[in-house]
Amino acid sequence: MPDEQTAVAEAPPRHHRPHLPFHHRVRHGMRHTHNWVQLAKFCAVGLSGYVVNLSVFTFSLKVIGVHHLAAATFAFGVAVLNNFWWNRHWTFAARSGHAGFQAARFFAVSVGAFLIQITILEILISVAGFPKIPAQAVSLIAATPFNFIGNKMWSFRLG
Repeated sequence: MPDEQTAVAEAPPRHHRPHLPFHHRVRHGMRHTHNWVQLAKFCAVGLSGYVVNLSVFTFSLKVIGVHHLAAATFAFGVAVLNNFWWNRHWTFAARSGHAGFQAARFFAVSVGAFLIQITILEILISVAGFPKIPAQAVSLIAATPFNFIGNKMWSFRLG
């Protein structure tokens, strides 16, 4: 039977407890300054992606003349490439992980966020009567928390 010191030494690090429910891990993570710094970096990268997304969305609507859902899809595709590179190399400093796996996970999380965003976009335009460009702006912001948590806890998770 192991003594108490051995049991303590074999316990997983306090910061990595996968057996805890998701909401407990999120609450625990909110107590650490580095997570808030990452959130600020994620928002800075997101702001650049936001500008790229809105620019491509507006161009697609006004110049090309496509439907707002097609414009949102095209804008998503362009912005996600920008965001992956900056989040991998700067926000999460996850250069040591396999880029292919990170890209697949990042894209999966981004598609999840996009599905939330595009649903909100359609509701704002079709139900609430918002103009298309402001609706895109609002829907992008609304999907950001899902995007951050998914990428922090899955795409670029270290260890």
